[in-house]
Amino acid sequence: MADHLKAIGRELSKDDGQQVVGVLLRRTYEATAEDVWEAITDPDRLRRWFMPISGDLREGGNFQLEGNAGGEILTCAPPKLLKVTFGGETSIVHVRLTPEGDRTTVELEHTVPPEMVAGGAGALYVGPGWDGGLLGLALFLSGQVEEDVDPVAMAATGEAQEFSLGSIDLWTAVVGAEGTSTPEALAEAVGVAKGQFTPDLG
Repeated sequence: MADHLKAIGRELSKDDGQQVVGVLLRRTYEATAEDVWEAITDPDRLRRWFMPISGDLREGGNFQLEGNAGGEILTCAPPKLLKVTFGGETSIVHVRLTPEGDRTTVELEHTVPPEMVAGGAGALYVGPGWDGGLLGLALFLSGQVEEDVDPVAMAATGEAQEFSLGSIDLWTAVVGAEGTSTPEALAEAVGVAKGQFTPDLG
């Protein structure tokens, strides 16, 4: 799990005014762009490492993740760009794929308007969750996810929660280095993140 934590690049996403508006994650996978694209867009493959999805799954259509967020599919340009709203019209997720031969770098950016973010501490509310998603994708692409495994249940295991705890620490360091949050706001966000992503670790 330590190697998986190190494999993800993390930074705060900024607009032209240098205000924090989201999170930006990068990871490179030993798979072609076509294979990665199918893993993140094909419902049968997506349910194995992320969660079940339903809806009108095309550009201009909509989606609903089971027990989670839904939204509109704004751009679907295989195998390079997926852009969707996520839980609200002003919450936007970009997934960009850059092929490098038989390897692919995935860049995931989740942004909201500056007025919705309480400084950089807001990264703690979503960053660890997306880290977990990139971990699940890595395990799936490398053949380490069994057909009958429930990825939501897998995310609740002790090992997965230890991964999330490490993720929270790394996101805390990113926010602290940026200096865009008060210590009080950051401490509060860390507490919320631990309650959400590591509920059994105290």
